[in-house]
Formats: sequence, structure tokens, C-alpha cells
Amino acid sequence: MQYVVVFSSICGMAMGFGTAYWLTLKKLKYKFEEIEKEEQRILRETEKKAETLIKEAQLEAKSRLLEMKSVFDAETGDARAELKKEERRLLQRIESMDNRHEQLQKREGDFEAKEKSLNITIENVAEKERQVDDLLDSTKKELEKVSSLTSEQAKEILLKAMENDARHEGAKLVKRITSEARENADKEAKKIISTAIQRYAGDFVAERTVSVVQLPGDEMKGRIIGREGRNIRALEAATGIDLIIDDTPEAVILSGFNPVRREIARLSLTRLISDGRIHPARIEDVVSRVTEEVDVIIKEAGEQAAFDLGVHGINIELIKIIGQLKFRTSYAQNVLQHSVEVAFLSGVMAAELGLNVKIAKRMGLLHDIGKAVDHEVDGPHALIGAKLAKKHGEVDMVVNAIASHHEDKMPETVYDFIVQAADALSGARPGARKETLENYIKRLEELEAVANSFGGVSNTYAIQAGREIRVIVESDKISDTDAVLLSRDIAQKIESNLTFPGQIKVVVIRETRAVEYTNK
Repeated sequence: MQYVVVFSSICGMAMGFGTAYWLTLKKLKYKFEEIEKEEQRILRETEKKAETLIKEAQLEAKSRLLEMKSVFDAETGDARAELKKEERRLLQRIESMDNRHEQLQKREGDFEAKEKSLNITIENVAEKERQVDDLLDSTKKELEKVSSLTSEQAKEILLKAMENDARHEGAKLVKRITSEARENADKEAKKIISTAIQRYAGDFVAERTVSVVQLPGDEMKGRIIGREGRNIRALEAATGIDLIIDDTPEAVILSGFNPVRREIARLSLTRLISDGRIHPARIEDVVSRVTEEVDVIIKEAGEQAAFDLGVHGINIELIKIIGQLKFRTSYAQNVLQHSVEVAFLSGVMAAELGLNVKIAKRMGLLHDIGKAVDHEVDGPHALIGAKLAKKHGEVDMVVNAIASHHEDKMPETVYDFIVQAADALSGARPGARKETLENYIKRLEELEAVANSFGGVSNTYAIQAGREIRVIVESDKISDTDAVLLSRDIAQKIESNLTFPGQIKVVVIRETRAVEYTNK
């Protein structure tokens, strides 16, 4: 019974599941049919839209095509018009070319006719030249017979005569040109130099190779030397200067190549003597303080020189080197004062010539900076100064002016010659420098020897401290025209063989005397 109930319940459940499954399938079938209908509807609508879009695209394409066609027609119309114009121009050019071709053909025919006539003329001229040559040969032979000279001998005589005439004419021309050039050049140069001298006046300081310190008494010498020489050794070690203590009464001599160190030693020893406390520790302290003070003095001297001249923008190291020139002398002339003087003269000359005054003053102020260190560095002071200037940022124009002011390097600009002239003028003006008697006599003898080396010279006299040399020549050997050439040759030989500042005037004197005596 139980099995029957279970079976019947199972059968009922199976029928329920089957009925539910059938209903589900029916619903799905209905949904599929609706989906197919929707798809067909969407397809129909899509096809309609596609047809509409195609028609619109076709219409737009047609309108664009028409528009492009109209634009193309307009553009091609302009191009066709331009082509027609160009065609007309080409036709006109062709016609003008045809006309020119006809004219050229006519000219060619004229040229051929002229060429034929010219050939005939050339043949006639050649024939006449042959006749003239024959005539010249016959004339030459007749002249050789008459004069008893060959053509080569006659040519040599004629050339010598022409050479002598040319030499005399050349000497006259050289004399005239030289006199005119010297007259104008001397006038302008004297004007510029006199203006520079009038606008500047400077004194000079006597050159000192050693420094002398006066003592209050000879007993101070022992205190300076110290026990077993410890004080003098400490002073020499601190300053780098040699102290000479000899029999000179109440004086100590300081000797050294460095003028700055010599000044430091002089000031230090002066203070030690006035203070009275002289021992190694005190010496080192005083020398250190004096060194600082001298450095300040050097810097202030350089700055003052640059300020007085209106030269700005110089490197501080160059300012210090310029200040060191205050303690340097050359031929009894203070080098700093000389540099300031050269700078002023260079500025005046540049102003007279219409050049840059500031750059000329800068060159003049820096031209001798090599002398501040030439006792420490090998080489000419001009090249040493040029290297210092270049190292500290000076322009090439200034560097070359420094290097060339003694012609250690070739001058490149007019400023180089201005600095040379100002340097020579500052050193050669009366009272600027002192010269030893031996060097003075030697320079005069060298001048006279150069002049005496030429033929026809009887006597020479160097005058005006070697600024002028007068040459007496033999009148029977040297003519007036030869005297002009001789003065020029002597001047050139002096320039090439001797070194001298400024200018040397060469005067050749030729004298002819006629003497006659009366008899009764």
C-alpha cells in the first residue's frame, strides 16, 4: 500500500514537471517568434535608412562634383587666358629674333668686307716696315763708318749719358720731395709735440741704486748688528736686502735689486732706530707691519695714477704693479712718473690726430709695467709687460702697444707709434734723464764713425748731444746732387746700425772757395 502511494506521488510529480517544462517551451517559442519579428522590423528600417543615406550621398556627390567642375572651369579659364598671353609674347619674341638675325647677317657681311680691307692694309704696313728696317740698317752702317763706333759702343755711351742725367734728375726730385715732405712733416710733428710739451710739465727724481739710512750715532751700528750678528741676520732674512755696515760715519747702506723690498727695509730700519728696541722678534713684527703699509701705498699710488689720467677698468693686480713703479727708477727718472708723463703725452697726441684719447692714455700708463718685475723675470721689459697685460685681461691693441714700444715686436696700429714717440719724448726732454760720460762719448763716436765710413767725407762733428751730425765733404769729389744722396745714405745707415731715442739730423756741407791774389 505504501509503495502504491509513493508511486502515485512520484507519477504526480513527474506530470507536474512535464507540464511546467511544456509551458516553458511554449513561452520560449513565443519569445523567439517575437524576436524574429523585431529583427525583421529592424532590418526593414535599416534598409530604408540605408537607401535614404545612399540617395543623400549621391545627391551630395553630384552637388560637389558640379561645384568642383565650376571651380575647375574658372581656374582653367584663367590659365588658358594666361597661356594665350604667353603665346602672344613668344610670337613677338620670335619676330624680334628673326629681325635681329637679319641684322646680324648684314653686319657679318660688313665685317667680312672690313676684314678683307684690313688684311690688305696689314700687308702694306708690313711691307713698309721691311723698307724702314732696311733703311735703318743702311743708316746704321753709314753712321758706324762716319763715327768709327760700333752700335754697341754708341749704345753704351748713350746709356751712360742717360744714367747720369737720370741720377741728377732723380737727385733733384728726391731733394724737392724730401724738402717738401720734411717741411710739412716737421711742421705737423713740431706742432703736435710742442702742444704736448706745453700741456705737461714734470720734474724728475735722482736714481738710487742703494738706500742710505742715517743713524743718530755710530753706537747704533752695534745694536743693529746685535749679539753675534743675530739682529742683522734677522733683518736681512725678513726683508731680503743686504745691509752694509762699514766705516761710513752714522750711516747704514741697504743694497738690493728689488726697490720695493729696499724701501720696506729702509722704513723698517728707520722705525727700529727711532723705537730703540732692536731684537729678532721685534724686527719681524716691524717688517710685517711696514710690508702691509707699503702694499697699501703701492695700491694707492697705482689707483691715483689711473684716476689722475682718467683710465678706468684696469685689473687690480695691474694697479698694484703700476704702483710698484713708484719705487723704480731708470736713468735717474722715476718710472711711475715717466709712465704718467707718457700717458699724458700719448693722450695729447691722440687728441691732436683725432684718435681715441682714453685708449692712448691706457697704453702709455701700462707701457713700462714690465720694469716692475724685470729683476725677477728674464727677457725684455716690453715683452714681460705685454704678457702681464694679456694675463690680466687687456685687449690685444694695448698688449701690442706695450710689446712694440721698443720695437721688440712690429708696430701694428698708429697708437703703437704714438706710444713710441711719447716714450722717446719723455725720456729725451732736457732734464729728464742723466747719462754717464762714457756712454755719452761712445754714442758721439759711433755717430761720427758711421759718417766717416762714406767716401768723400773729410770731417764729421756730432753736436747738440748727438741730436745732429754735420758732415764736411770734399767739393771736388761730391757734387751738390751727390750731397743730397749722401745725407740720405748716412741717415739710413744710422737708423740700421745705431739705437737712439728721438731724431738725429744729418747735415752735409759742401763748400767751394775761389781764392786769387793781386800783384803789383
